[in-house]
Amino acid sequence: METIAILAILFIGFPIVLFHFITRWRGAATITTEDENLLDDLHAIARRLDDRMTTIERIVQSENPNWRSLGHDPVEQVLEDRSERIAEISRANRPTRRN
Repeated sequence: METIAILAILFIGFPIVLFHFITRWRGAATITTEDENLLDDLHAIARRLDDRMTTIERIVQSENPNWRSLGHDPVEQVLEDRSERIAEISRANRPTRRN
């Protein structure tokens, strides 16, 4: 009797559980229509923002053609100044060569 129960669990119960979870995993891997609608909305918003940025860049370009060269990151300038200062200090502290 015990062997029949074990065989039933192995050949009937286990495959049922296995196939159940396989179908769940396949269903979870697909994208829902709600997710597709959300992605479409996000794509439309991104496209509108890109159009707005292009318009703003055209307006700024017409007012000041060199605006791209003027707008640099102030942090980069600080880092450049600091590295130049470190180079000056290291050159000043370099031991002189005696013959």
